[in-house]
Amino acid sequence: MDPTQLPLRDLHLPPDIGWWPMAPGWWVLLAIAAAALVWLSYQSFLRWRAGMPRRSALRQLSLLVQQYRESGNVQQLSIELSELLRRAMLAYAPRDEVAGLTGRSWLRWLDRGMDEKSFSAGPGQSLDALPYRNPELGDQGVDVDGLIDAIRKRLQTPVMGSTN
Repeated sequence: MDPTQLPLRDLHLPPDIGWWPMAPGWWVLLAIAAAALVWLSYQSFLRWRAGMPRRSALRQLSLLVQQYRESGNVQQLSIELSELLRRAMLAYAPRDEVAGLTGRSWLRWLDRGMDEKSFSAGPGQSLDALPYRNPELGDQGVDVDGLIDAIRKRLQTPVMGSTN
């Protein structure tokens, strides 16, 4: 018999395997990925919420600096900066550690975790006496920009031993 005359047909391959329904391993992998996404989102939310006092204090500092630039009243600025710094540190650190500090011990505490000693030996030390200074002296002998920078750095830097 002639091989070209045989009634043969080509091989028929089975249809491709579909992706649906997925195998159990893929379901497990999707569940792990979803759980990881939820956990990462929650951790991100916790970090964002922990930074709220810092962001609020920095916004308030910007507002106080703007008011000072308009009025030029250094004594009022120093009073408000002192209050802002105290409130912020009460939010950053344990209350019993911060609330009773005054004078030089307060300034030394503010230097904790900072690269420079801006409060105990730098421009921030004027924070101790400036609110009680004679208003007629104005900003003579006071580095107002240095004080503002020191406070800004303190607000941006987490307190040593604190989770914020």
